[in-house]
Amino acid sequence: MIEMQKGNISVQTENIFPIIKKFLYSDQEIFLRELISNAVDATSKLKTLSAKGDIKGDLGDTKIEVILDSENKTLTIRDHGIGMSESEVEKYLNQVAFSSAEAFVKKYKDEASIIGHFGLGFYSAFMVADKVEVVTKSYKKSAKSVKWTCSGDPEYTLEAGDRKARGTDVILHINDDGKEFLEEGRIQTLLNKYCKFLPVEIKFGTKTETTFEGEGEDKKEVQTEVDNIVNNPHPAWKKSPRSLKDEDYRAFYNELYPYSQPPMFWIHLNIDFPFNLTGILYFPKLGNNLELQKNKIQLYSNQVYVTDDVKEIVPEFLTLLHGVIDSPDIPLNVSRSYLQSDHNVKKITGYITKKVAEKLNNLFKKDRKAYEEKWVDLGVFVKYGMISEEKFYKKATKFALLKNVDSEFFTIEEYQEKIKANQTDKYNKMVMLYSNNAIEHDSFIQSAKARGYDVLEFDTVIDNHFIQNLEQKLGDVTFVRVDSDTADNLVQKDETTESVLSEKEQEKVKTLFESKVKAEGATVLLKALSPEDMPIMITRPEFMRRMKEMQSMQGMSMGTLPDAYNLVVNTNHDLISSKLLKMKKEEKKEDLVQHLVNLAMLNQGMLKGADLTTFISKSIDFLK
Repeated sequence: MIEMQKGNISVQTENIFPIIKKFLYSDQEIFLRELISNAVDATSKLKTLSAKGDIKGDLGDTKIEVILDSENKTLTIRDHGIGMSESEVEKYLNQVAFSSAEAFVKKYKDEASIIGHFGLGFYSAFMVADKVEVVTKSYKKSAKSVKWTCSGDPEYTLEAGDRKARGTDVILHINDDGKEFLEEGRIQTLLNKYCKFLPVEIKFGTKTETTFEGEGEDKKEVQTEVDNIVNNPHPAWKKSPRSLKDEDYRAFYNELYPYSQPPMFWIHLNIDFPFNLTGILYFPKLGNNLELQKNKIQLYSNQVYVTDDVKEIVPEFLTLLHGVIDSPDIPLNVSRSYLQSDHNVKKITGYITKKVAEKLNNLFKKDRKAYEEKWVDLGVFVKYGMISEEKFYKKATKFALLKNVDSEFFTIEEYQEKIKANQTDKYNKMVMLYSNNAIEHDSFIQSAKARGYDVLEFDTVIDNHFIQNLEQKLGDVTFVRVDSDTADNLVQKDETTESVLSEKEQEKVKTLFESKVKAEGATVLLKALSPEDMPIMITRPEFMRRMKEMQSMQGMSMGTLPDAYNLVVNTNHDLISSKLLKMKKEEKKEDLVQHLVNLAMLNQGMLKGADLTTFISKSIDFLK
């Protein structure tokens, strides 16, 4: 018979219980993860002993139970693991567990950015409980049940327990500050978050399952109360890739992200040397979206959830992926800044980047047409990777695609070969023309095509950065938006066209147009173009437009810089060289000039409000 005894957990230390109660106050919920992890360890040790033959016979039920008693304000974590004897309780609860908790608190109480906050262990219970009871019985045949009680101070009592079967009950008497943990919904949410894939079944109450018996008019609904098992102990990432079919991977994705669009494809990570790493990374359908997709990779350590903020563990661009990474080799109780210099973490990031690049390259080589069809969802990811990760850039040049306005796809090398002859300028640079809105830029695109030029389509949120990145990396390539200049000057060559107007006539034309263009940042330019080109057009200088777009994307204001654009007048067009200059009445000249300016603005989507209304009214009057 075990006699009741009292004692002090540690006489060498200050009372750390008040510190534990305040410690990580905003992260109190981790107590449940810590206690259930202990229960999993106890159950796993039991299974190991059984496998080695140290425990004979059937192990029976090994489920872990979470029992909520709101009326009595208790939360119990029950396992059927190896349990503890009296001496083991003294050793582990009063010495080992306490010492590790004490060391953890002293080391990290002023450190806010510790990943996961693992290590507080059993004593995390005192963040939410005024009193904790442990009723346990060892798996050893002669062992007696023991009850350990502590009320949040260094004093404890140890006495005989009433547990009949092996295992441990940890009973938390929840304090007033922790009353949220007496709500069934709150506990279910935490179990879903931290315990969803723990390797031992976890039961939290029961649930009603509905089945049907019979057929036709005899069909009856049958409701049955069954155990509410909150976790999947055998998640897909822990299984051999050979044993999984495509539908298994899709089902697991749905388990991770219910009601989401199915992924395009996935990578199964499985390596045990020189570090241990398993997981599945999914490629979601990104479309033209960067921000909303982040923080969808979940980090686990031996199936215990750690965090979904993995930007120090995987390269920035890979945070656009979804899925799971599980590695016991990633240090947890360290600051995030330490992770970036950790040797193992560097190896892991390199390995994941390599596997992602290999997957994309294989898909590209295996079925290029299918890969091209996915590019609308893949493009942002690949471009982001090429911008932000040098190692990925080198691999991605083989499978990164450029798409033109005719929906044809090319690798970078293929496209350079395509345009080299016709789109190399007088400075020996290849000029890649592009549009970010093929519908709005149609007239410019058609003018470029008339000169035999090809036009790319760059219309994603990241393309400004991608273009700049390619210019730096390729060196002999420059990108020019198709509306940045007149078609004859998009690819600068030593070719000149003479104006049919004299210098005096040109001055007259310029003065007429300048009188109608008074917007800040607007410049009137006269150019001798082909008579088939537009009589007037608005172009936007490449450099200034890029500066504004880049700063806008970074959230910076360029309010002091006006919208710069050129109003280009084609002096060789009949409307200018013949009609305008031959008009006698100044009023008629002004009307024609205003009409041409309005047409140019309309073509660029710049004619709005009252000006647009007036233009439409005059156009209707003209048609009468």
